[in-house]
Amino acid sequence: PFMSRSIEPLVVGKVIGDVLDMFTPAAEFTVHYGPKQVANGCAIKPSAAVDKPRIQISGSNTSSNLYTLVMIDPDAPSPSEPTLREWLHWIVVDIQGGSDA
Repeated sequence: PFMSRSIEPLVVGKVIGDVLDMFTPAAEFTVHYGPKQVANGCAIKPSAAVDKPRIQISGSNTSSNLYTLVMIDPDAPSPSEPTLREWLHWIVVDIQGGSDA
């Protein structure tokens, strides 16, 4: 099911437990850099992330909600040397559900 697929990389990558508490997703965010869809735990080369991503939000009752999307690197620059821990790449607020952002 969608829920377990979306959370599994966060558990394996220790985002859940270290950065976030366990949660049940209420919506699905789909992120594309150009034609490439990315997912939790996926590495993105800087050259592939030059342009802003296209974000789609779907799920039940999403059109009446506003969402916040945060892109962080919880163990920057590497898991073995997280000297820049919790690096905030960007944050987008008030994303209307059911639309592209």
